[in-house]
Amino acid sequence: MSLAEVLQTGNYHLIDVREPMELEMDGHIEAAQNIPLGELEQRKQEVLNLSGTKIFFCRSGNRSGKAVDYFKSEGMTDVYNGGGYADMKELLEKM
Repeated sequence: MSLAEVLQTGNYHLIDVREPMELEMDGHIEAAQNIPLGELEQRKQEVLNLSGTKIFFCRSGNRSGKAVDYFKSEGMTDVYNGGGYADMKELLEKM
């Protein structure tokens, strides 16, 4: 399933893995939960408790890719790399 198809289902959670200062500087997506990449292991259960598909994004897609790799290594299959913040915002605005 493509990222656009996942967004169309409405059964997803957006997780922004940027640092809080990046959100202040660059903006944020209102519906997204902020869990910085460095805190993902400590806050793993918080992510696991979310229902639906988890879509991670960051500034460029690199850190969100690492987040997806981490959760896939933990056995999760319903995770997607949403790429960079600007791309994710643009995609959501088109929906």
